Amino acid sequence: MSRVCTPVSVITSLDGNRPHGTTVSAFASLSMDPPMVLVSLDRGSDLLAIVRDTGQFGMNILAHNQSELAMTFARKGSDKFSRVDWQTSSGVPQLPDVSGFLACSVSTLVEGGDHIVVLGSVLASESSTAPPLTYHDRAFGTHRALEVCAR
Repeated sequence: MSRVCTPVSVITSLDGNRPHGTTVSAFASLSMDPPMVLVSLDRGSDLLAIVRDTGQFGMNILAHNQSELAMTFARKGSDKFSRVDWQTSSGVPQLPDVSGFLACSVSTLVEGGDHIVVLGSVLASESSTAPPLTYHDRAFGTHRALEVCAR
């Protein structure tokens, strides 16, 4: 699957007042009416336990210049937010300068091997003009539109 280009997102939630987050590339739009998304979280992750308990999560779609942020949230540990600015938005942690942000409530949890697919109903959304960060062939990049030749 490393040959498939995917967008990069940091999924966030709050454990009381303490923010938690992890980098994922397995997420997608699910429905326009009602607006829903899905994200795949490791069955044993601390974040999944918090998302189950709180019933909500944030989807921070990273911008093209946020690969360092993606790496910060990809590592293990509970101090990922120690050097990261964030704010609470619609009850979940939102990272600054992201390409897009969605605040979601958990609709359904679906078992999928060693992961749980979380179906989320979108409660609030924001977007910017910043191109998204992508991951392809084990490297970060971004989308570039192809030039179309007039014929």
